[in-house]
Amino acid sequence: MAPNPRELGELLRSRRARLSPADVGLPAGPRRRTAGLRREEVAALAAISPTYYTFLEQGRAVTPSRQVLDAIAAALRLDDGERAHLHELVHGTAPATAPPAAEALAPGLGALVDRLDPAPAYVTGRRFDVLAANRSVRLLWTNWPAVPVADRNMVWWMFTDPAAREVLVEWEREAAALLGRYRATAARYPDDPSFAALTDRLHAASAEVRAWWPRHQITRVGGGHKLLRHPALGEFRLDHVVLTVADAADQKLVAFDATAEILARLADLPDPPACHDRAMTTGSDRPRR
Repeated sequence: MAPNPRELGELLRSRRARLSPADVGLPAGPRRRTAGLRREEVAALAAISPTYYTFLEQGRAVTPSRQVLDAIAAALRLDDGERAHLHELVHGTAPATAPPAAEALAPGLGALVDRLDPAPAYVTGRRFDVLAANRSVRLLWTNWPAVPVADRNMVWWMFTDPAAREVLVEWEREAAALLGRYRATAARYPDDPSFAALTDRLHAASAEVRAWWPRHQITRVGGGHKLLRHPALGEFRLDHVVLTVADAADQKLVAFDATAEILARLADLPDPPACHDRAMTTGSDRPRR
């Protein structure tokens, strides 16, 4: 990833705007025309020149040291994920190999996803495209193989399919976190036109994406829980882990667990409509347990 001064400036401005003097132990002082800290206050907290900090926010071609970035991160109260992203925007990471036009599911991964049923499991690629989904995921989220190939993307589904707001009890929290994960990932591929195309589509289709994108939220991929809603099962909790595929580092296996009762009821639900799209593993041909 190459240095990205413009993104760095946007990140610093957004994080400065969310802080108040009280958040960092400063007196409120005279009435402020805009919310957030002043640039000179951040510079003082980070022990750097106000002019230098202003250059960073303006996207000038300057390269602060890692020590300066750590000082700025501390001044702006960045969390671990935001701090790491700050360093990536300035010093970059190891250059990513140019990705293929279409991702191929890592060998054996589709069969593993199917064997986990009735525990839901799916695999996403570098852009959060859904590459494999077992029967339970097709029942709870959407019937992915029946979706047009260009729309088989978890971020696109989250923000454009009305069903997402019904399925996910905490839709706003889930959507904001997913957009933050997508943005952090997209920053690693500034020259990949597929990310730019998806970002443009999302902005055109979703008012929430247009409103939230300027916040510059960064969320790291990790496990957690989701509250789901299903017509036959009601509301229930799924805990999940996210595993990186060793042979395809951009692919993530997301595996869920639930109570024995929920898993048993999932196993008894009628199968989703059959789909003959062989571009995606569905488990539809596997014998029922």
